[in-house]
Amino acid sequence: MPNSLPPSIKKAASADLEVKDAQLIFNSVWKEMQDERGRSAMRFPKELILLGGAPGAGKGTNTDFIRSVRDISTAPIVVSELLNSPEAKSIKARGGMVGDREAVRIVFRELLDPKYQNGAVLDGFPRTKVQVECLKLLFDEMVGLRREFADSPDVVHFKQPIFHIILLFVDEAESVARQIKRGRQTIAHNIAAEQGAETTKVEERPTDFNEELARNRYRVFKERTYDALVSLKQIFHYHFINAQAPLEVVQENILHELEYQSSLELDPRTFHTLREIPLASEIVSHARRDLVTRLDNYEIEQTELFHQVVEQIETKMMPIILLHAISGRASINSENTIWEKPNALSMLIDVFSERGFHATIDVTKHNTPTRFDLETGEIHYKQRNIYHIEVRFKGSEIRRG
Repeated sequence: MPNSLPPSIKKAASADLEVKDAQLIFNSVWKEMQDERGRSAMRFPKELILLGGAPGAGKGTNTDFIRSVRDISTAPIVVSELLNSPEAKSIKARGGMVGDREAVRIVFRELLDPKYQNGAVLDGFPRTKVQVECLKLLFDEMVGLRREFADSPDVVHFKQPIFHIILLFVDEAESVARQIKRGRQTIAHNIAAEQGAETTKVEERPTDFNEELARNRYRVFKERTYDALVSLKQIFHYHFINAQAPLEVVQENILHELEYQSSLELDPRTFHTLREIPLASEIVSHARRDLVTRLDNYEIEQTELFHQVVEQIETKMMPIILLHAISGRASINSENTIWEKPNALSMLIDVFSERGFHATIDVTKHNTPTRFDLETGEIHYKQRNIYHIEVRFKGSEIRRG
């Protein structure tokens, strides 16, 4: 191409000539990284959270919450910042474009940083169909690496990969309103900073001050990022979060979506070992129904014993519990033989649970000397059981001052 062509024409031609074949791009980037580091050093995060959100949906607000839920200590990888790095600027300065190949290269190389080994939040990737396909190929390679090193000491560095797609969504009207509101807040913040407040100025985005620009930014998100992330929902864990609700509701929904999924996230061999132990969520979901059933059965099938247990709670234990109403914690010892009867302790725990208390029981056995045989020197003992009953509940809140 003649050197006399204007830079704008060269740039357009460069865009037209950019390779759009995901397999070729991925193979090129992968080979380059593998040649530099060696195959055993291709250690990517075991968990990757791909975070996408409509403008104003609260990505910045919720990122730290998501990291805490998934126990990810490192800061999020913001792709827009990576693509504004010195390396990316150098590409642009040479008349090149930060297209799919360079975006994939820069992001994948960043993910190899050892600080992300336990997990990373990736904000702003993938954004195109080519990047989506490269991400799928990355996942396949990570699975392949785990199989390859399964019987070597390096297997600890190649965990079963877990990819989550989290999409925070608001509609166009809400997005525009939030962007404009953010613009007003940014102006007020920067004025305060100029007037000597102990804070630094923040970036003022043009889209936060113009409704048409804000609307266009939302449409670009819908046409590019949204479609790219939705296309992965059949492959990876996909979490669609309605971000128009109040923040506490949004975070409750995020927490619910990201609950531990052992059947999907553990290595199959580990899951096989643990599968007989029920999930806490499964137990809790039916706990109230099962409690009611048990109490009714006690009343119908073991009436006398049930009434004796209730009488013990009313006359012997509640007076002690009332004395501890402020602390919300009472310790009670009992040697009553009623607790040796089948189901008596279960009844006690269930009665306390139904009334809003949490009871735990521990039993210690004591041997008390009863007779000494003068001829043989043998000491005869009587065993007695002491039941230590710990009762916890929400204590009283004392108003002070």
